[in-house]
Amino acid sequence: MGLLDDFSKREARAEARPEPPVVGHYGVKLDLTEEKVTLTAGQTKEYPVVVTNTGTEDDTVRLKIDLVYNADLPDPPEWTVKLFGVEDKVWDVTFTKVTEKEFMLIADGQREITLSVTCPKGARYGDRLNVVVNAISKGDPGAFDAKTLSFSARQAILAVKSSIGHERAVADAIYARAKAKDVGVFSILVPANFRGYVYVESMNPDRLEEIVRGLRRARGVVKGEGESTGISFNEIEAYLTPKPIVSGIMEGDIVELVAGPFKGEKARVMKIDETKEEITVELFEAMVRIPVTVRGDSVRVLQKEEDK
Repeated sequence: MGLLDDFSKREARAEARPEPPVVGHYGVKLDLTEEKVTLTAGQTKEYPVVVTNTGTEDDTVRLKIDLVYNADLPDPPEWTVKLFGVEDKVWDVTFTKVTEKEFMLIADGQREITLSVTCPKGARYGDRLNVVVNAISKGDPGAFDAKTLSFSARQAILAVKSSIGHERAVADAIYARAKAKDVGVFSILVPANFRGYVYVESMNPDRLEEIVRGLRRARGVVKGEGESTGISFNEIEAYLTPKPIVSGIMEGDIVELVAGPFKGEKARVMKIDETKEEITVELFEAMVRIPVTVRGDSVRVLQKEEDK
């Protein structure tokens, strides 16, 4: 046997030696957008949650839900917290008082879950809840992820239908009943140019319905989309912040004066002062083109500059 033959045998034995096993690691990740949100009494909001096993080994993930209440008064009403997709049936954290569940995930596996949070119908203004979602690896408890959602209760704006011409009487009756029963009505609005409705700012839509029920000249409560979500603030903003009387008038418009010593005269708008709600016009038929300043409600637009 030659030296080269012996060397090749030793090289073959070295190549056959098994590689050392790769040491696995554990990891878990939560995909949940953290945010702060306000909800009206009875309103529900849902959030998609994705739990991912970022480790190299199959693992058991422990999902833990912490509910942290913060209220100005003791014994705040409980918010309803449910999770769909952790198991076959709905996991109602509030009802069952169970705050932890486990499930298996293969390496790089995912579990899609839906978190549902409902503001209690008896919520008081400023009641707050933090929902902390924790995902913890059982293989390595030091591998975990956590996300927080912050909720607070706010009032809803509701519309009460009324008989046309009796809006003020309905508003007075609602105020008297709400004050006597301490329902939590913050304000009542009766827009002069919106007939047949009374707007009420209240914490509890259900109790407001009780007040309105049987009220003379009242025709029920309009809650808006989602039953208890209330009416969008944008729908009544125009009534809270009236537009200036010169709104809609532009320089160059042709107007007719409807009040004052030049009533009936036609003129062209030369200048607009929104602060004073005045406009400066130039009379067409005056012998001398002298600018005249009048209030914005003293003219009627005959022709817009953009239409010429």
